Amino acid sequence: MEVFLILAALAVAFSNGANDNFKGFATVWGSETLDYRRALTLATLATVAGSLASLLLAESLVQQFSGKGLVSDVVASAPLFIASVASGTAMTVFLATRLGFPVSTTHALIGGLVGAGLAQNGAVHLDRLASTFLMPLLVSPMLAAALGAVAYSVFRLCPVDKDCACVALPEPAKPSPVDGAVAVHFAIPDVVVASVADCERLDTPVRWSVSRSMDRLHVLSAMAICFARGVNDTPKLTALLLAANLLSAQGSILVITAVMAVGGLLFSRRVAQTMSQRVTRMDHTQGLSANLITAVLVLFASKLGLPVSTTHVSVGAIAGVGANAGTLDWVALRNILLSWGATLPLAMGLAWSIGRIV
Repeated sequence: MEVFLILAALAVAFSNGANDNFKGFATVWGSETLDYRRALTLATLATVAGSLASLLLAESLVQQFSGKGLVSDVVASAPLFIASVASGTAMTVFLATRLGFPVSTTHALIGGLVGAGLAQNGAVHLDRLASTFLMPLLVSPMLAAALGAVAYSVFRLCPVDKDCACVALPEPAKPSPVDGAVAVHFAIPDVVVASVADCERLDTPVRWSVSRSMDRLHVLSAMAICFARGVNDTPKLTALLLAANLLSAQGSILVITAVMAVGGLLFSRRVAQTMSQRVTRMDHTQGLSANLITAVLVLFASKLGLPVSTTHVSVGAIAGVGANAGTLDWVALRNILLSWGATLPLAMGLAWSIGRIV
């Protein structure tokens, strides 16, 4: 049973990496800021960094996804319960990955917890399920969509034809009007945003491209999302591996991190194509707007111990930006929402079946 439990927990980590690894960089590839290979490499590195930081930033999530509080302590501590949860979750997420649907590992874990609890004839506390788990999952994508639309409106205020930012030197100080007096002048340079031709006419020692700066900020925001996802997801998966009582928390995190990275490197492309190229056509401004909202919401939720889904938040922000820009593909969004609706019952059914069979 311990071997079965370890393999199931590692399968969840592998599936999670395959489905979630690229989501932070979906807007970067979709807006052609980076090619797929470079985006995947940076996404993996940022996720690994977030996973290693998860023990300090999101320790409360480990306890939530051990099942304690949702089912009785006796059921939650049974190896068969944890193995059923992990198996049902892994199969659900990997199936969605192969079909190209960006689903939530958090959502699948919740379904697995409920199904495994029912299979062990344990009472599932539905009030805790609704308040602690389902409410953040339902509210977070709607909040992300609204904030994404607002953020895009703000970024769109900058005219696209003004791509040059430069520092304009102040005018020379005038002499004091009083003989013998010492005049002190504080001349502060002005920052001017204009066209390239206008900047070239100014006597300026410093000049930079606004679009290139936005691209760099876009990549940094994508790395922040992947870092936040590592912080938010790793404790949930670590809780499954800790149930085997073979590794410490630090050792479990290292193993989970490595397996997540491998899964992401090998099987990210289909989900990446769905989020990057099918939900909406993105430019740099849209991608940056969606990424900033996603990173802020996921990190904030991780610190508060709220089990939000990076997938739901990211897709919500992308959909909100796309709706505001008029480029949202409603058919692709509908298919994603249907896959979300099927995630929890499918994971619940698989976990229940495995628990009963084993």
